[in-house]
Amino acid sequence: MAELIIYSERIKENIKYLSDFFEANKIAWSLVTKVFSGDKTFLKTILTKDVIKKINSVGDSRLTSLRNLREVNPDIKTIYIKPPAEIYAEDIVEYADISLNSSLSTILVLNEVAKKKGKVHKIIIMIELGELREGVKRDNILEFYEKVFNLSHIEVIGIGSNLGCMYGVEPTFDKLLQLSLYKELISAKFNKELKYVSGGTSITLPLIENTMLPKEINHFRIGEAAFFGISPLDNKPFKKLHTETFEFYANIIELKKKKIVPDGIISDANVGHTSEYDKNNVQETSYKAILDFGLLDVDKNDLFTDDKDISFVGITSDMLVIDVGNNKTSSGETKFKVGDKVNFKLNYMGVARLLSSKFIDKIYKKDK
Repeated sequence: MAELIIYSERIKENIKYLSDFFEANKIAWSLVTKVFSGDKTFLKTILTKDVIKKINSVGDSRLTSLRNLREVNPDIKTIYIKPPAEIYAEDIVEYADISLNSSLSTILVLNEVAKKKGKVHKIIIMIELGELREGVKRDNILEFYEKVFNLSHIEVIGIGSNLGCMYGVEPTFDKLLQLSLYKELISAKFNKELKYVSGGTSITLPLIENTMLPKEINHFRIGEAAFFGISPLDNKPFKKLHTETFEFYANIIELKKKKIVPDGIISDANVGHTSEYDKNNVQETSYKAILDFGLLDVDKNDLFTDDKDISFVGITSDMLVIDVGNNKTSSGETKFKVGDKVNFKLNYMGVARLLSSKFIDKIYKKDK
């Protein structure tokens, strides 16, 4: 099977580094683990006591993941990082200490469930700041908060926003200042103190470094920087974080010299994706290698290689074909053979998909 290598010690060092960084800047943070899809091996390997001691909470967008987290470590504070569906209110109250919300009807259901369970469920209310994803409309904020403040088993602990995830609206100082001002408005109107202004994600990290973060922003939700060492604002490494945290190795299961142009009538019946080819090169050939993974495991657009001799040919449900040219090294020796492994680098979505695939081996290593 193809293998996803996870360098666990580097990831743990990233998390510890971020904890110290946020502590120095008087910011609480939630570690978002959704890339690992609630994998129990990950939870046991990465979230050790020394790693999580300075984390405010661990967040995910899947209830099964929070359930697994509670089974592995019942003492971890958990946060559900997207607006819940009303139908899952029972599980939200059971497995999430905090949830992000933007729908009044859902909050009302959460209140009733929490009342039945004898709990007080904490929420952060999300505000729409231009990304056009989740969030209460800004002209409705005061009315919304007034109704929620009156609920008996809901504790409003903050206000939040989500920027950069769908359209890529940048979390600028001015955008986040708006969030801060809404917090002040709500506190003054209702004489309520909102503990958290949750305006930060991995894309917002450079604002701290450049002292461009409004001082009221005191809560971050971080996934990508912790696991990949980068801020998606510029896809560059953030400070001293490790970036080489994952590698993907696929096995060559066939390697033969074949034509570049397919032979026969091309129909619409194919289920895979192929690269463009020049129909005039009907006589040309090159070496094609077939690898042991496919579309069911990962999108080929989420894979990258530094080997300039490798190019993409096609992918189907369970196999990927690459072109390896004349299959020779610079010294004229054979470069690949059947049984060899081909190495790929991955982006966030590539890792997330591979971790979700039951057909890929996941191997945890302390280091190379």
